[in-house]
Amino acid sequence: MKAERVAAPLRHTVTENIRNAIALGHFVGGQRLPERELCELTGVSRTLVREALRQLETEGLIDIVPHRGPIVARLTRKQAEDLYRVREELEGLASELFAESADDEARARLKVAFEQIKAAVHTTDRLVRLEAKNNFYACLFEGSGNTAIGPSLGYLNSKVVLLRATSLQQAGRLEESVKEIGAVVDAMMVRDGKTARRLAVEHVRNAAAVALKNMPG
Repeated sequence: MKAERVAAPLRHTVTENIRNAIALGHFVGGQRLPERELCELTGVSRTLVREALRQLETEGLIDIVPHRGPIVARLTRKQAEDLYRVREELEGLASELFAESADDEARARLKVAFEQIKAAVHTTDRLVRLEAKNNFYACLFEGSGNTAIGPSLGYLNSKVVLLRATSLQQAGRLEESVKEIGAVVDAMMVRDGKTARRLAVEHVRNAAAVALKNMPG
């Protein structure tokens, strides 16, 4: 039991490291994921790497192909459009609920999380940016008070990871994204749920437009 308690957090860390490598574009759609390279990246055994890969396969982030092994999954344009369409509804709902029902403590946490996003714009470390955004959304979902939103968006975002590296590489998109999120935060802080929802939907649509721009139809 003790070994299991130690291994479980480590498995989670390994899974996150591989997921982040994909989100940051170190591995792209269709690219093989050699176990040796992943062991070097994460500093763990092949056993833990394989367990992490099984988790990522469950999430749809990678595919296990016979005679090739694990590869980064590819999304079709239709799949990407469908994901963003559902995401805009859920993110809009989360923003509206947060605006209307979040307590002062949740609002304070969200403000801090947004300040971290703004600070991350000035770093060249893309992992810092990614972690800041993930933390912001965790605060948003928790503060919304709806226990179904976080897991649902977590599933969608595990797929959107496949597109995020491309979308944020467009010149000026990072700064635009932060401004859009800031407008949503402002609406939430004055408890304007309808405006928060509308702006959150617009933000997701803008992200989708960039991500889908160079995808084949």
